[in-house]
Amino acid sequence: MNKLAAALLSTLVLLAACGKQESAAPSAKAPSEAPAAEQPAAPAAEGGAAEPTDQATADQAATAPAETVSEMDDGPAPGQPQSASTTQPSLKLGGPAGGPPTSARFKEGTNYQKIVPAQPTNAPPGKVEVTEVFWYGCGHCFALDPAIESWRNKGKAPYVEFNRVPAMWNESTRLHARIFYTAEVLGKLEQLNSLVFREIHVNGNQLNTVDKIAAFFQQHGVSKEKFTETFSSFAVESKLQRADFLNKRYRIQSVPMFVVNGKYSTDVGSAGSEPQLFALIEELATHEHGG
Repeated sequence: MNKLAAALLSTLVLLAACGKQESAAPSAKAPSEAPAAEQPAAPAAEGGAAEPTDQATADQAATAPAETVSEMDDGPAPGQPQSASTTQPSLKLGGPAGGPPTSARFKEGTNYQKIVPAQPTNAPPGKVEVTEVFWYGCGHCFALDPAIESWRNKGKAPYVEFNRVPAMWNESTRLHARIFYTAEVLGKLEQLNSLVFREIHVNGNQLNTVDKIAAFFQQHGVSKEKFTETFSSFAVESKLQRADFLNKRYRIQSVPMFVVNGKYSTDVGSAGSEPQLFALIEELATHEHGG
């Protein structure tokens, strides 16, 4: 009976999200590109208090000014002047201070995690950024995509600025990220985003070579010459570098993952269900907007 229970628990965990290990295709490198230091902060243990040393460290991190804390090599060293870069988002740390960000039905450490330090956003004034980190090859991302499209077109608050950032773990995810940004630079992302998911998960075309990707774009009205020019363009390379930067800053270990205003992260499994996920995002966004 214990073996059966363990097997069922393992199955439920696998259904929650696509992890780094799942993203390695047979022809791709193992996900060793992510530095060992990129491990997410462990959630607080249920039913027990943290060790005093750990608690003191957490308190210091939570109260430190975000712009002076750098936990990745990408950011400038404390005290050094920041130079403009096309590979990093502009610094905008928003949201009201004080007060719980959600109602009693959602708990920090269980339903969502606080990102410390808070990360920059690109949302314009008066907007709250909600970011989905995804991978085209992830079945869970594909399954959730229709609900996301419905929410962003009809359900989200007008002050929510929604965007997507592709996972950047290894060759497989980076190749699919290049598809995403190629479509964006060509002005075809709205047309092609869901079609890329379908090409992979319904038609069985993994889009794992440049030739397959070129053929897909040609089927949807992009000449081979225009595709080749854009696929390796500076604009796409810059967007890939920024996605890599954000993946590290958010400490992404699985997808789909959602980040609200650079300060909170959650997913379907943590929220409890798809409806709960969007309700949680709404509460966090409302808090960040000052509601």
